[in-house]
Amino acid sequence: MQEVILVVPCYNEAERFDSGGFADFLAEQASYALLFVDDGSSDRTPERLEALRKRQPGQVSVLRLEANSGKGEAVRRGMQTALAAGAPFTGFWDADLATPLCAAVAMRREFERRPELDFVTGCRLRRLGADIRRSPLRHLVGRVFATAASLHLKLPVYDTQCGAKLFRRETAEALFAEPFTTRWLFDVELFDRYQRRYGRDAAMRRICEHPLAVWHDVPGSTLRLRTAPRILLEFLRLRRRCL
Repeated sequence: MQEVILVVPCYNEAERFDSGGFADFLAEQASYALLFVDDGSSDRTPERLEALRKRQPGQVSVLRLEANSGKGEAVRRGMQTALAAGAPFTGFWDADLATPLCAAVAMRREFERRPELDFVTGCRLRRLGADIRRSPLRHLVGRVFATAASLHLKLPVYDTQCGAKLFRRETAEALFAEPFTTRWLFDVELFDRYQRRYGRDAAMRRICEHPLAVWHDVPGSTLRLRTAPRILLEFLRLRRRCL
């Protein structure tokens, strides 16, 4: 049984799917496995995933969803499947590998350094010595949203939306038990669920933002700037529900 299972949601990723990047990581990390969730893709994503599964049969599995359900539900379904496999750590990772998979190893080490941690999330903090590449507009929009999310949660979180997160098994079982109420903001809901279940003091001590050394914006994302108005509406609805 692998120690860490990473769920990778995929929707029409065939053109930018880096099968070599996934395979190389698994060849070096025998204790890791990847569970790809095909969220109703209409391109050749299923074929690309099946080819990788055959290439790495002991470390790659594929969950096929017939209809597109959105990233949050795809991740949730994948996490439930991963939890059923019994791994002590589960998490999710963006399919474009904007965050290199080697960061998962560094994030896993955070749990060893700090045994009290329940939840480690990547943090795209632009700083000296790090290679964080994001367009100026995306960076600006991201910072505005991150500030709003931090105020909503009443937590000093820098980056709720990074698509690289790792959880202890017991924490994941609690956070992914129920469907999310939003399509685009399930990351914010994860922080909110944790805080409601365990309290703010626990969130301050047992959630860790891990500053990424490398993150590169990858062209072709299904989440585009024109989606921003819908995200804003979801955020306002989420705020009203939490008041």
